[in-house]
Amino acid sequence: MFGDLKMFARYAWALRGYLRDPLTADQCRQVVAHQLAVRDESFLTMIRGIYDHPHSPYRKLLVHAGIEFSDIEHLVRQYGVEGALSDLYEAGVYISLDEFKGRQPIRRHGLYLQVQPKDFDNPSMVSHYLVRTGGSRGGGMPLLINLDLLTHEAVSHSLFVTAFEAENRPMGLWRPLPPAIAGMKNVLRHAKLGKSAERWFTQNRMTLSRGSFKYFLLTNYTIYGSWLWGRPLPSAEYVPLTEAFRVAEWLAMKKREGTPAHLDTTCSSGVRVCLAAKENGLDICGTLFRLGGEPYTRTKAQAVADMNCRAVCHYSTSETGHIGIACAAPEYLDDVHLLRHKLAVIQKKKSVGVDGMGVLALLHTTLLPIFPKIMLNVESGDYGVLSERSCGCPLQELGLKQHLHTIRSYEKLTSEGMGFIGNNLLRVVEEVLPAHFGGHTTDYQFIEEEDQNGLPKVSIVISPRVGKIDQAYLVNMVLESIRSNAGGNRIVADIWQEVKTIRVVRCEPYATSAAKILPLHILKE
Repeated sequence: MFGDLKMFARYAWALRGYLRDPLTADQCRQVVAHQLAVRDESFLTMIRGIYDHPHSPYRKLLVHAGIEFSDIEHLVRQYGVEGALSDLYEAGVYISLDEFKGRQPIRRHGLYLQVQPKDFDNPSMVSHYLVRTGGSRGGGMPLLINLDLLTHEAVSHSLFVTAFEAENRPMGLWRPLPPAIAGMKNVLRHAKLGKSAERWFTQNRMTLSRGSFKYFLLTNYTIYGSWLWGRPLPSAEYVPLTEAFRVAEWLAMKKREGTPAHLDTTCSSGVRVCLAAKENGLDICGTLFRLGGEPYTRTKAQAVADMNCRAVCHYSTSETGHIGIACAAPEYLDDVHLLRHKLAVIQKKKSVGVDGMGVLALLHTTLLPIFPKIMLNVESGDYGVLSERSCGCPLQELGLKQHLHTIRSYEKLTSEGMGFIGNNLLRVVEEVLPAHFGGHTTDYQFIEEEDQNGLPKVSIVISPRVGKIDQAYLVNMVLESIRSNAGGNRIVADIWQEVKTIRVVRCEPYATSAAKILPLHILKE
């Protein structure tokens, strides 16, 4: 409680200055150019800080591998940051997703480290507020946020609105309230550019309950304080997923007024808005959707195109904010420019059983001292196609030439923008369902797919061998199992229940070409 009060006091003091000192587009471009110029030095400064922190898991990995700072310095000078990171990975200096989340100890040959998520916290960062990553990436891990990080995130947001000529569009959001992180961060990022979002629609209600008071206080202080300081932010309006037409009505109004809006929301929520507009005869032509939280697929893209709108996706995580910004001249639906001035990304082959094959997993490394977590070759749980090309868009002109596309997760569901991570799936499949309904772990499986409209569905496949079951009871049990995990998983369960995301399918679980039955099977396009 005392720690929360201290953190809130820091946030309350810093927020006024944050809102009263907006960034210009020129300032944002200068920040990126400078950080690209000193990128190698930024990486080495981060590494030096690891060696100065005796309790850092990364330091213990480096020492165990017999790697000194001078060795890394030599690698960077010879092969660049990414080359050095690849060599470190081969030496065992990396962190898996389960290790980073504290679900598994770090095990390397001759080394065993029991770790917790807080072991990866940035010790030099002053935290301004606490959220949980469960609303978007699953697991309910606490995450400390600094307004300096949001200032830097506003830089990448400025690059986006400039590249897509969206500076003068009215902006709206359809994002959850805290403890989910995306809504508050997007509102504050936009405000740092001297602009206020016009509407903030939310998929969850603001409630006063045990454990939620600090988020209630955080949200209300932010909104009402902004009005006192002359930088008004929008009040949160509860709009459940079943009432997407209300968001579509606002977009149609902006179209009639002559300037189509820019809406920031999850992929599936954006599809729901487009379908609602179509069903209700609303003209939202020209709307720019900035989507996230889930893979942006061809089916989803078609729903947007049917309404003569444009949609783009960034690539982000709760721990890092933006990793990639949408390309204004894309070759693929989810084509993004990697933000190399703040992060380094490498790929390594990982066997995860997707169709019986391996994937090129993405590993992230932070380069600046503004992040709540220090990351050195940390798995994100995602894979994709990494390349370099000349696209001719404004982001390339800044020196951001690396692209990433076809970004997918290999161990989490992301339906309705809500994450549900691998180990939680394992617990439901291997423990909860067999204990209550009989059968074996291989008799149950989660399937992630889309319906004909591009809306997400999560099927629970159950072998006919299990016998007769009460399907409604089973679905409720799964939802309660999700709710039992800390943090934003309650939001996941509430939203999935509201829009009936989960369904039961009676058939044999899917097997890979290697005859493996995995707890999560993703039906590809």
